[in-house]
Amino acid sequence: MNLKELSQNLGLSQTTVSRALNGYPEVSPATRARVEEAAKTFNYRPSTRAKGLATGKALAIGHVIPVSNKHEMVNPIFGDFIAGAGETYSRHGYEMILSIVADEDENQVYRGLKSRRAVDGVIVHGPRMNDPRIPLLHDLGLPFAVHGRASGCALPYAWLDVNNRSAFLRATDFLFDLGHRRIALINGIEGMDFAHRRREGYSASLLAHGLHVDPALMRAGEMTEVFGFQSAMDMLGGPDAPTAILCSSLISALGVRRAIDERGLVIGKDVSVVTHDDDLSYLQNGGDVPIFTATRSSVRDAGRRLATMLLAAIAAPHAPPQHHLLEAELMIGQSTGPAPKRD
Repeated sequence: MNLKELSQNLGLSQTTVSRALNGYPEVSPATRARVEEAAKTFNYRPSTRAKGLATGKALAIGHVIPVSNKHEMVNPIFGDFIAGAGETYSRHGYEMILSIVADEDENQVYRGLKSRRAVDGVIVHGPRMNDPRIPLLHDLGLPFAVHGRASGCALPYAWLDVNNRSAFLRATDFLFDLGHRRIALINGIEGMDFAHRRREGYSASLLAHGLHVDPALMRAGEMTEVFGFQSAMDMLGGPDAPTAILCSSLISALGVRRAIDERGLVIGKDVSVVTHDDDLSYLQNGGDVPIFTATRSSVRDAGRRLATMLLAAIAAPHAPPQHHLLEAELMIGQSTGPAPKRD
């Protein structure tokens, strides 16, 4: 059923029906209730485009992904975040615009989204240290919210982040409590803010236990299974191999487990492993008892929350930006145990 047919069925003008469905105050409560009930009965939904024209909004949120980060599209972490955000958009009548762009065109895409009024706001993914997108969006006046934080950016902006420093400090402390002293870190790309904060937490724990940070026990790169495998194979093949490995991703932790197997070692006995991001819909960390000991945070819930924050900022553009810092849980799994005794 279209707007014309719904209007004829109700015996009202198309303008009145449209205004009733779009919340115009001049429509009486009785008429609005009648129109809404009929729309529900006949399963009528106004088009987003028509509703946008009526309200002066695009009713769309942008997500801009540079080509260099296109692997994010098949990353279960990104998928869970988008699913959570999409639930919130749908509930509020918004659509999502996902753009894959060349790195050098990213700034121009943001400018185009603003000048064409194609979106009402954007979510910024994968913030880097001193991220230049934040001052750009601030200058453009385009509402935005950041999934993470960007150290070095003094401008006010809305963000939602996991307390990465605290999570990795606690995880490293846990390994020390098990008697481990040779603890390695397989991190993300350290120009990314989350990886910087995780390394800070790991380093702080080492220093608190009277140990210096050993570069030989640290790797940083794109968090793939192959990267985890190659990093662990390299470190476990050395003369003073780590007895525990801390991973920034469940995906790279799978590679670490493969390396431990190939070295003829036993995970949780010869080498303990702690990972992050185990609360994923499509990459489960075991059943009732987790496979990996992990710092857990729900990425899907983060997507819901950040989308809600952005929509609130769009509705109240002069309100101060919101900040939410989530704490990760440490879940004990089968991948950790006491440090092995060495001769």
